[in-house]
Parts: sequence; structure tokens; C-alpha cells
Amino acid sequence: MNIKDYGFNYDAHSDSISGTPARITAVHKGRFGIVSDFGEGFAQLKGKQYYFEGETFPTVGDFVLIDYNKDGDSRIIKTMPRKTYFSRRDPDKGRGEQAVAANFDYVFIMQSLNHDFNSKRMERYLTAARQSKAEPVIVLTKADLTDDYLPYILEAGSVAEGVRICIVSAKTGYGMNELSPYLQKGKTLVFMGSSGVGKSSLVNALAGKEIMDVNGIREDDSKGRHTTTHRELIMLKNGVMIIDTPGMRELGMWDVSEGLGDAFSEIEDLAQRCRFRDCKHETEPGCAVIEAIRNGGLDESRLESYRKIKAEAKYSGDSAEYRRQKEQFFKSVVIGERKKKKDLY
Repeated sequence: MNIKDYGFNYDAHSDSISGTPARITAVHKGRFGIVSDFGEGFAQLKGKQYYFEGETFPTVGDFVLIDYNKDGDSRIIKTMPRKTYFSRRDPDKGRGEQAVAANFDYVFIMQSLNHDFNSKRMERYLTAARQSKAEPVIVLTKADLTDDYLPYILEAGSVAEGVRICIVSAKTGYGMNELSPYLQKGKTLVFMGSSGVGKSSLVNALAGKEIMDVNGIREDDSKGRHTTTHRELIMLKNGVMIIDTPGMRELGMWDVSEGLGDAFSEIEDLAQRCRFRDCKHETEPGCAVIEAIRNGGLDESRLESYRKIKAEAKYSGDSAEYRRQKEQFFKSVVIGERKKKKDLY
């Protein structure tokens, strides 16, 4: 086994290698699946570096340095710099950042051609994908469920300008050749999509065999449940790697400052022409964004999505400050009401 097959570049890290390079293939509680030149195995964190010296905690896809142990779990001593990564609000701690995948080349934003299709969710995923620095690809699955793709393509195109849209069916094989440019040896893909969207079916189709469980979906609402129970990296026979991450449906936004600008570039471009630099695009005079909505150049729903994602990211990044401001606001309202009653009395 060769760690280079898993995407490791010795030249890029020649100055910082002081152990055995490995890649994280799975994350369990307190334990990590790894692969290195010695083969597959498990590893645990070296406590001093990670709990006392501030080393970045690894996630699936990370390249790390280990003290290899042939008789048991190896020790992870360092997390190598990431070229791309996803992070979200830590669901266990309620705040703080949690990395969920790293060092991938493409992000497959998946939605199925049934009730699951949701352009608002697509906007959220696209914002996160842009922030990650990887190339996003819209993959519309279950093409066998409809004969009319055009409405889906138009709606996806309205929120994902410049992003390639692929329509596929893992069941019939339709459109699978459209994914060929991204299925290159040594490349890593991340799948993003809600439960029941067909991620497991697509992985199995790409692998040429059933390597992931596939669950059916409810006919009434086309919903499914996640078949992946932990984050993992899967190596296909052709050398392509896939990272599947359960729980990414509820993607708690973290820092998406750059991704937001890329995903909503038309709003960012218009904002440059606003009269005031700190324009909130609400009631300010000379707002180019509001003017574009009035004359039909911008869909108001796009501005609503922009505001919502931006506000959520702000909340995620500083929930304590957000709560403080919210409490202060309601406190001022209560004080104002009391003063009114007092004056009236």
C-alpha cells in the first residue's frame, strides 16, 4: 500500500515530515481509522499535542503524522495543513467549530428529482462548498423518476450560476458518464445531500458493487434515513476516494464569509454600487440591491436566502454575543413598555 495513492504529496510537505504520513479514513469516538504505507489500522491522539499544545484535531480526509505501532493503535502526533475542508457548528457543544471533512477536490451537491429537490437547501450547500475552496458540482439523482428535467435544471441554474449540473440515475445508468471528468485516480469527492437522495446508490454504482447499504424512502414525502453512521473515506477500485458524512443535512453554518460572496455573487456585485458602504439592503436610500429587485433584475428570494445564511453564520460564530444582543434588545423593549405605562399612569 502506498500513501501516495491516497493523495499524499511528499513534495508539498517535505519540510514538515517528522513521522509516518497517514490519512484519516474514519472517525469514531476517541479512535481514528487510518491508512499509511504500512496498510490500514487504527490510531489515537497523542494527548500532549492535541489537548495541551493546540494541535488541530483531525477529521476524515486529513493527512496526519503518526508514530506507527505494528502491535496496536498508532499515535497521531500532528495534523498536516489542509487544502480544503468543511466545518460546521459543533452539534454536541452547541457552539464552536467542528471540521467534518478535509482535503477533497470536488463537492457533489446532490438532490433527487422528486420531493427532495429544494433550491434553498442547494444555496446553503453551495455556500459551504464555495467556502471550502473545492469545486462544486450539482448532481441531480433519480433521473428515472421524471421525463421532464428542464424545470429542475432552470431552478438549479438560477441559484448555481457557473456550476456544472449533471442529471444521473444510479438505477438505469443514465448520465453516469457525465461524472467521468471528476472520477480520476487520486481525487477525493465529498457527497452532500439529505437522507434518501441516493448517495449510497450512487456510491455503489460508481464502485460497481454494493459497498454501502441502501434504504428505501417513504412514498408520501420521498424522505429517507441516513445509512452512514459515521464519517468515512471510501477508496474505489479506480483509485477515486469518496467521503460520506452523515448529519450534513442540518449544516450549521460556520465562517462562510468568502463562500457567501461566491454563492451570491450577483448580490455582492450590486452591493458595491450602494450609496453607503455598510448598507443593509433594507430601506437605505441609494441601495442598488433593492433597486435591482424593484426593476426585476434580482429575485427577492435570493436576498432573503443571503440574509438568512449570513445571519446563521454570525450566530454560529458568536452565539454568546448574539444571545447577549438579543437579551439586551428584549430588555430595552420591556423597559420601554414599563416607562410608557408609568407615564400613562
